[in-house]
Amino acid sequence: MLFKILSKLDSRCHFSRVSAHCDIPCKIYDPISAQLAVLTMIRLVDLLNGLADKSELSLNDKAQFNRLINEKEIHGQKVKEEIRIIWGDYFKQPQLELFPEIHDLVHSIMLKTSAAKQHVDKAVTLALLADVNRFAEVFWATKGVEVYSAVSPYPPSQTLIYPKL
Repeated sequence: MLFKILSKLDSRCHFSRVSAHCDIPCKIYDPISAQLAVLTMIRLVDLLNGLADKSELSLNDKAQFNRLINEKEIHGQKVKEEIRIIWGDYFKQPQLELFPEIHDLVHSIMLKTSAAKQHVDKAVTLALLADVNRFAEVFWATKGVEVYSAVSPYPPSQTLIYPKL
């Protein structure tokens, strides 16, 4: 009943939508979301480079270009958000003492994500993946979980760090 009332009120007042990772310590964190977002960025760069190889772009190609750029932007934001949440909410003094590199690593991820959003450059996205994979290694090490690397089973077929669960 409350849902119906709020839905009717929302249809008239058009409330702004918000979303956030809650600040209740749920202890459910996993860097795989950031890793998959980077993989998506790499795949989008591959597709954009495929469009660049064409001598002339059709109207549909131009529309595709816009969609690919938009998705690359969205996934770049997701990388930043996921890394920032884990870094800010999960990493505390004991983890920081074990891995003092984490602040510099997160800063590097933020800078590389910005560069990957600003440019269509596969080398930048691959460097970003390397940093995000290192972040995943550190994260799982703080939990005492061993990791392994494997090539993702879908394009762009890049290596990811996975926990041995």
